[in-house]
Amino acid sequence: MTPRLCPFLARAAGAAVLFLGSAAAWSAPVAAVHEAAQAERQAMLDTMRDLVGIESGSKDVEGVERIAALVRDRLAALGGKAEIIQSAQVFRLDDTPEKVGPMVRAEFLGSGDRKIMLIAHMDTVYRNGMLKDQPFRIDGDKAYGLGIADDKHGVAAIIHTLALLRKLDFRGYGKITVLINGDEEISSPGARDTITALAADQDAVFSYEGGGAEARLTLATSGIGAAYLTVQGKTSHAGARPEGGINALYELAHQVLQMDKLSQPEKGLKLNWTIAQAGTNRNVIPGQATAQADARALRVADFDALARTLEEKSRNKLLPESKVSVKFEVRRPPLEATAASRALASHGVAIYQELGLPMKVVDRASGGGTDAAFAALKARGPVIEGMGLSGFGAHSNDAEYIQIGSIVPRLYLSTRMIMDVSQGKAPLK
Repeated sequence: MTPRLCPFLARAAGAAVLFLGSAAAWSAPVAAVHEAAQAERQAMLDTMRDLVGIESGSKDVEGVERIAALVRDRLAALGGKAEIIQSAQVFRLDDTPEKVGPMVRAEFLGSGDRKIMLIAHMDTVYRNGMLKDQPFRIDGDKAYGLGIADDKHGVAAIIHTLALLRKLDFRGYGKITVLINGDEEISSPGARDTITALAADQDAVFSYEGGGAEARLTLATSGIGAAYLTVQGKTSHAGARPEGGINALYELAHQVLQMDKLSQPEKGLKLNWTIAQAGTNRNVIPGQATAQADARALRVADFDALARTLEEKSRNKLLPESKVSVKFEVRRPPLEATAASRALASHGVAIYQELGLPMKVVDRASGGGTDAAFAALKARGPVIEGMGLSGFGAHSNDAEYIQIGSIVPRLYLSTRMIMDVSQGKAPLK
């Protein structure tokens, strides 16, 4: 496809350069994009200040609704069809609140045919009232603020990437879909289905979690799961008639011990029992006992196999009259690197090198989980995580910040990646 030379880029290229779509013809547009990114730096700082100024803990639905309105209005002002949407179906996890926060969805239509999705989240882990201890402030090359590293800077990065495309008069994409999640920090029970459904029809998905203290793009994250074991026994007097009871604690201990060796570290599969409860009084045979386990995996298939194994083992009981049930929930699936995501990430590394900057590609999971994994479940195109700024201190009470020096390089990377995908200059297979 021959790229369209917009007025802004034409001015930067000069009359002597003919923009014919060859690799050499990108020298002037690169300069124009970089210049535009530099001009956008202060505006992005201002947006991060505004986002930090609204407390939006995941379970503070009113706060999430307030920040959603701000984000919707910013996206609409950039020419997108923007709306606040509610979850059509909430995936009920063990800690899912009765009501979850909304999402912001926006669509930008262009003149091309490539479909690109940009995702981030606007909720935080913090409780109301904590903003006073961590307001937005700038100290040297760092901008501090509640939730700024996770992930309000990511929301701002999307807004200002779209602002750059508008200022450059670039519309070579077919459609850019933006989805800003309001319940990511509680495992996206409301947004997960929407993310997966929208991502399935995209040529590329970019997720704007932090790009690391050392610049990186991430292609793999751990899946996060949880196992819940419940044993129903029968109470009885522990001294006068213990034989009349069914000791749920004994059965629970048996179940935990027989399920203790299911980890496969060489495959990245981990299962660790972490919480157990049983009994009400010292002199009463416990009639109920429960336990919880944390699970991690690098492949979706490993979680599926683990769930089946837990169910099978739970049928082997110490006390035949006890009732044992086990539930396994995937809080986040793993994000798995693919040939397509590796190819597109390598293109991103080359773009960063145009600025004389190094960047790593992380294609093996090292922990944590993000919405990118939900996007990848049915995606036909590559999914790239870590498109956001460099920063530190996510989930901390007083030290969360982003590195201001990463604003321009990351805006440049984000804008160029969208332009190159739109014009067939970036590999997608």
